[in-house]
Amino acid sequence: MSPAISDRSIVVVAKDQVSCDLAGEAAILNIKNGVYYGLDPVGARIWSLMQEPRGVAEIQTTITGEYDVEPERAGRDLVELLEKLLAEGLIEVKDGSAA
Repeated sequence: MSPAISDRSIVVVAKDQVSCDLAGEAAILNIKNGVYYGLDPVGARIWSLMQEPRGVAEIQTTITGEYDVEPERAGRDLVELLEKLLAEGLIEVKDGSAA
């Protein structure tokens, strides 16, 4: 079972994918299953932040600072997106509480 995603989790894109920028959006190909995914500009920004291992709380702070969104909503939407990406095998999640 995958770890639950919290604000202390560390997230990073998985190795079995390739992605590119498409006019501010992201196109992602999961190499394992051959499925393409698309992310809107905010999702693409989150994707770019996860190219290196990064804390969920840090990503939320960055998104809240760059977009006109309340921290609570940013946090909810971020975890929802991360859970979907994790379910599709596009990211890896580590428990950052021990760090």
